[in-house]
Amino acid sequence: MAPVRLFPIVILAVILTAGCGGSATAPTKEAAVTRTIKSEPWGKTAAGDAVELYTLTNSKGMEARITTYGAIVVSLKAPDRTGAMGDVINGFDSIDGYVQQPPPPYFGAIVGRYGNRIGKGTFTLDGKLYTLAKNDNGINHLHGGLRGFDKMVWKGKEGAGQSLELTYMSKDGEEGYPGNLTATVTYTLTDNNELKIDYLATTDKATVVNLTNHSYFNLAGQGEGDVLGHMVTINADKFTPVDKGLIPTGELKDVAGGPLDFRTAHAIGERIEDKDQQMVYGGGYDHNWVLNRTGPELSLAAKVTEPKTGRVLEVWTLEPGLQFYTGNFLDGTLHGKGGKVYTKRSAFCMETQHYPDSPNKPSFPTTELKPGAKYQTTTIYRFSAM
Repeated sequence: MAPVRLFPIVILAVILTAGCGGSATAPTKEAAVTRTIKSEPWGKTAAGDAVELYTLTNSKGMEARITTYGAIVVSLKAPDRTGAMGDVINGFDSIDGYVQQPPPPYFGAIVGRYGNRIGKGTFTLDGKLYTLAKNDNGINHLHGGLRGFDKMVWKGKEGAGQSLELTYMSKDGEEGYPGNLTATVTYTLTDNNELKIDYLATTDKATVVNLTNHSYFNLAGQGEGDVLGHMVTINADKFTPVDKGLIPTGELKDVAGGPLDFRTAHAIGERIEDKDQQMVYGGGYDHNWVLNRTGPELSLAAKVTEPKTGRVLEVWTLEPGLQFYTGNFLDGTLHGKGGKVYTKRSAFCMETQHYPDSPNKPSFPTTELKPGAKYQTTTIYRFSAM
């Protein structure tokens, strides 16, 4: 077995004392704080491909563990209001959990080449019809197909600063998509307790691309009961209503007056059983919100607060949409890290994205990528406590 590689980054922390007026005075003590990036072997896929696990730790003790299989975030430890660290995303203790059959529902993975659904598994680009796998109830295409980016082994290397760079080359025709697409996802664990995700892709033939991370969060701790008491705010006046197959109708509908209105904070469980047709179709929340954006900079998409631990998650993104999903299809059959059971609605997803079925909806923001152009976007998951 190859040796563990440890890359220490030592920074100098200055502890300040405050005077009676609350302002900082001269430093009284200095302490060395170490940030690290650690790489270690993490088993093999069924095909025999070697998998690595990287552990990123910031100066405040927050930790992210990420594997080259599926570019999956395996665990993410964030502080509660007492400063205690807790793992807040679903996952497994070993590679075996991720490669089991049937496969788990995209825990922590990068999904692509197209995250979310494409209606009837087809789209037309530059006058040519492309047919994709119909892996969603045998009708639609979901999250890149039968063997999407979540089931591939990515090439990992330490990036600049406290970051991990993962690259995968998707060949022309893979899962029915045109073009050789090179995708690079860079995870950075900042000293502001942020998991920053930078996405970059290029192609040699016109194609469509829509990458996102599919982490399942529970801010009380992974496997610690349901998330119905989490308070959610989503910065969106509209959403994209869906049909019974969860394919957008093409309409942009006001959230006002309905159960999808999160412009002010509501508990996830407050209206999740509402008989609104959209809630019935989704079996709860499983919809794309049209984010309120005013410029090209990162903007706040959503905020989630867990009252018991005080943990707060903010989602910042350059993307136009956000898929909020409440683990409606988790059913207790999956046992995750530490043997925790993942029951219905025991986690939620905040998937930043372009809208579902955009290749078939000309009025939606385009997901086309041409040769010579770059697909480039950023999302930040920022943690704090109250």
